[in-house]
This record gives sequence, C-alpha cells and structure tokens, in this order.
Amino acid sequence: MKKNYLLAWGTDAGTGKRINQDSLLVKQAVCKDTRIVLAVLCDGMGGLKKGEVASASLVRAFSEWFEAELPAIAVFESPEEEILRSWDTLIMTMNAKILEYGRKKGIRLGTTMTAMLFMGEEYYLVHVGDSRAYKLTDRLYQLTKDQTLVQREVDQGLLTKEQAAEDSRRGVLLQCVGGSEKVEPMYDKGRIGRNSVYVLCCDGFRHVITGQEIYQALNPSSLTDESVMEERCAGLITLNKERGEQDNISVIVIHT
Repeated sequence: MKKNYLLAWGTDAGTGKRINQDSLLVKQAVCKDTRIVLAVLCDGMGGLKKGEVASASLVRAFSEWFEAELPAIAVFESPEEEILRSWDTLIMTMNAKILEYGRKKGIRLGTTMTAMLFMGEEYYLVHVGDSRAYKLTDRLYQLTKDQTLVQREVDQGLLTKEQAAEDSRRGVLLQCVGGSEKVEPMYDKGRIGRNSVYVLCCDGFRHVITGQEIYQALNPSSLTDESVMEERCAGLITLNKERGEQDNISVIVIHT
C-alpha cells in the first residue's frame, strides 16, 4: 500500500554549547509503489571530545546503507531478519572504527543513536543510549528505554521516575557507539499506525519540557502539513532554550 508521510525536523546548539554535536538524517525512497522513510538521530557525547565526529560518522554510515543495501532488502517478502542483520553489522563496524579513531587520536568520543525505518506496513527501530523515540496517537507512548545508570536504578526499584529526572547522574550512559568496547543495541518493530506521529529526539530536547507539552505541540490531529510541523519543532526548540537548556536540542517528526 502506498503511504504518504509528512516530515519535519530541527536542531540547535542550545544555550550552553558552541558546537552542535547532534547529527540528523531523513531519507526517502519509493520501492514497488511504496514509500520508504529512514530517520536517524545521533547525539555526540558532550563530555567526550569530537562528539560531532562520532555522530556524523554514524549518520553517514546509515545514509550509505540506505543507498547501497536497502534497495536489495526492500524487495524481500519478509525483510525483518535482513534489516536487523545489516543494522547490527553496521553498528558493530562503526563502533570499532570510532574506537580505533579515538585510540589513534588519543581521545574518547562516542554517540547515542535512535533510528527508525518505515517500510510497507511496519516500522523497524534500533536504539543505543538515551536519545528517544515516541509514538503519539491518543497519548504519548515512549518506544525506547534509556540505557542510563539512573534508568537501571529505576528498573531496580532504587529510584522513582521523578527522582531519576532530577538526578545529577541522569546523563551517565551504560553504552554508546564508539565509546564502549561492546555495544548491545535495542531492536524493535511495530505496525505503522494510521494518522500517528513518531518523534525521535535527543536528551536535550526533553529535559526541561514535559511529555504533555510535546504531545500538545505534536499530536496527530494538530499537524495539518509540513509547514505546521516545522513551526511546532522550532517552537519546542525555542521553549527549551527559553527554559535554559544547556545541551544540544534536536528532533525529527514523522506523521503517517
């Protein structure tokens, strides 16, 4: 079935950083009369040197995958296994390359990543770190789980969600691409909802605004075209900056 997608995105260095270490990718193609969309958001690690190099390298690798490998995969009757296999190879390869680059330069660098591929009736998701993916329908649903120290303590019953949101260690990651010897991505898939909105964002996008504010701005019924979506993305970025968000601020929105 042919699908039309509305797409918008935005990124800003924020109020506290000179360099924007986030990297974004949105690509589209048509295969057998079906539109395919790939969205990738990578947040270069601000506490590490050359975070923008790590995030841009991983985004570039996904862009090359979309051009070189996806066309052959897209014609499969059941492409899930091949998508996940090729993504796993890509991430492990890039993790090793970024680690080696860091060793040669005598620095540490890394990046989070959240990527979604919309193809046919399904979406495919891969995630490392604390960037997030949400689905908005009747409310806001979080599709990813933060791979952070405080989230692990929430899972263990040592912290509440409210305590975790205010904890000074909230930015401590359990893993990131290029900054960990071994990376174990989270993979997921789901059926693409009709008249749904999917949001990819870095942690700086959602520190000082609420899930309710995100939903109010980006709920499906309020997004009539891409210009409105772009305005809403810009408005949420501005709201973050007005509230003093120090980190880089990035978001990608896909309206089905």
